[in-house]
Amino acid sequence: MQFDLSMPSQLTAALGPDLLLIGGSMLLLLWAGWRPESDAHQRSVGILSMALCILTMVAVGYYANKGYTATVGAIAVDNFRWAADEIFLIATLGTLAMSLDYNVREGITPGETHVLLLLSTSGMMILAAARDLIIVFLGIELMSIAIYVLVGINRRRERSAEGAIKYFLLGAFSTAFLLYGIALVYGATGATNFVEIKTNIARFNLEHNGLLLVGIALILVGLGFKVAAVPFHMWAPDVYEGAPTPITAYMAAAVKAAAFAAFFRIWLDAFPNLLFVWHQAVWWLAALTMVVGNLIALAQRNIKRLLAYSSIAHAGYILVAIVVGTSLGSSAFMFYLFAYTMATLGAFAVIVALGRAGEDNMSVEDYAGLWTVRPGMAVAMAIFMLALLGFPIFGGIGFFAKWYVLQAALTSQYPQTKLAVVLVVASVISAGYYLYVVMVMFMKPRATATVVPEATSGWTRAVVWASAAIILIFGLFPDAIVSFTQRSAPSVTQPATPAVTKGVALNSP
Repeated sequence: MQFDLSMPSQLTAALGPDLLLIGGSMLLLLWAGWRPESDAHQRSVGILSMALCILTMVAVGYYANKGYTATVGAIAVDNFRWAADEIFLIATLGTLAMSLDYNVREGITPGETHVLLLLSTSGMMILAAARDLIIVFLGIELMSIAIYVLVGINRRRERSAEGAIKYFLLGAFSTAFLLYGIALVYGATGATNFVEIKTNIARFNLEHNGLLLVGIALILVGLGFKVAAVPFHMWAPDVYEGAPTPITAYMAAAVKAAAFAAFFRIWLDAFPNLLFVWHQAVWWLAALTMVVGNLIALAQRNIKRLLAYSSIAHAGYILVAIVVGTSLGSSAFMFYLFAYTMATLGAFAVIVALGRAGEDNMSVEDYAGLWTVRPGMAVAMAIFMLALLGFPIFGGIGFFAKWYVLQAALTSQYPQTKLAVVLVVASVISAGYYLYVVMVMFMKPRATATVVPEATSGWTRAVVWASAAIILIFGLFPDAIVSFTQRSAPSVTQPATPAVTKGVALNSP
């Protein structure tokens, strides 16, 4: 079936899963505010939120299975959108499960926290569907405003308030860049729809239009903040450390995935024929993000800050797939998002499982000798660290994620050999801190005064073991995910051949 997006009823039908999540969230918001705050009430809201999340996943799967398409319009109806939506919803489901245990331990009783997660996810789904710069802006705002609140939801911790203020101020700053860039692109091309932008650039020969180039640069800066790419990463460590751990996991996995989905669509749908213009900037953005993120992570001894810099480095790896600008690169992009999301969710679930009230045991050294007191959690954390490292076999799907990106970089029309080398070197650097965590858990003796972490409840354990199982199973049988990501790859316009004759070598910085 093909939706005619010029008809309001057809547009509404094309947004079915998104509207289901938004409408259900509004009903849950009323339910959350109807009764006084209590642990029992927030858990009931959380369980209903998980049920709504699963229902939305079923709806997305139904749309994907039917193979719906749409005429050109403000939103996309394709497999890329459905695959991205499923990743967002998986991350949201895991975050909700972790929050059920974490909120009770930390005394966070408002049931609205779970609803805010759903509303933020609805913004992400709009981002994945956006084929218009105005829709991109609306999706980012819906996603971000809820996250600003969630970062500071634990009002008993100063670090949480500090992280929320920093995230809000820098988020607003980056949004100003993005919005001004959108205005300049509209001024240069007379359009905000991606297809119309691409068409008008070719029709009016705007490849060297100064207004357009400045607009593209500002959009790049705005999106660079959202994905925490170097040098726009300064907010991430403090915000990740101060936010409640489940929210940190959500930001590192779902928020980053959503920002990258928008990044991918804008760059390769609206500006494919300007690859020679933005290629060099994104090349350096990817290289610096990979190297700087990993180098600074080596010095971190707080587990949440370590994973914050790790997520910055992974933003660089994902940017490589965007630099490639091919269909294989888009498949690698989606594959990497899935693998990274599962490993990140699992790692933060272990932190929640081993945490104490007040989160005063966030040092890596607090995990010393974990193998002797919680062997299951130690093994699971080792799997997640090795997956993020991209270690063969024991790292499961993480190894194939990096291999897929490398393959895309080396086999593209303009091979990105130097960038592939940077990726490999950066991965080697990352072994210094990923393997350090594993070494501490298995080889360092546990201090006698160290409190043995209490056994966590079933929800967080379910996230830990489900993530570990997915990483290992698909590490042994990756073909199903590879096939899925290949079907999910949007059509990518190859860079125009004249780009090379303009003196820009696309295989070098």
